[in-house]
Amino acid sequence: MRLAKYLAHAGVASRRKAEDLVAAGRVRVGGRIVKDPAFDVDERSGVEVDGRPVNPEPREVWIVHKPVGVVSTAREPGRRRAVTELVDSKHRLYPVGRLDVETTGLILLTNDGDLANRLTHPRYEVPRTYRARLRRQPANEDLAALRKGVELEDGVTAPARVRRVSPRVIELTIHEGRNRQVRRMAEAIGNEVVELRRIAFGSLTLGELAEGQARRLRAAEVRRLWKDAGLG
Repeated sequence: MRLAKYLAHAGVASRRKAEDLVAAGRVRVGGRIVKDPAFDVDERSGVEVDGRPVNPEPREVWIVHKPVGVVSTAREPGRRRAVTELVDSKHRLYPVGRLDVETTGLILLTNDGDLANRLTHPRYEVPRTYRARLRRQPANEDLAALRKGVELEDGVTAPARVRRVSPRVIELTIHEGRNRQVRRMAEAIGNEVVELRRIAFGSLTLGELAEGQARRLRAAEVRRLWKDAGLG
């Protein structure tokens, strides 16, 4: 693993700050100063920062039921609450993808950058399922258009799985993860999302987790996420 990445994964600093620490000569590997942030290391390399040993922190993955008004960032410089504040962990966690501030539901937090990358990279096509309440009842032709793919300003969407739950409520499963994609897809069929909740990410479902609550995933659940992302 690259030295800067190792420091970031160990919770020492962000990737950029870790590179600054390395450039400043504050990092030793096996007793000698290393100034190359790409230097290859692992937990047996004897990494130290300012003379203190650095060991990788244990990997954690949390599921959070994000409420309206909470932002999907690690920190919020303004007055709005950040989703990381809903998790009781001493480790540096980051959201896996984002939900816009008005969208509720399932979001994952983790300090495992490799897992986060695979879950969000379009190549691995990890599905996300949303329940959307629309302004007007969509016609069957509208749902058929969503299933086929609709034209957005950044290109045609991939085919989606769509299920009508009630006259104005649909469940939509996509895997692209474009910015505000579900809301823009509704606009493309001449409608509007008035309430949006993500209810599943890969094999993981929101279940009975209450809004504003979080829990750490069990090992079996994490293994299923890795399988969702293409690794058994």
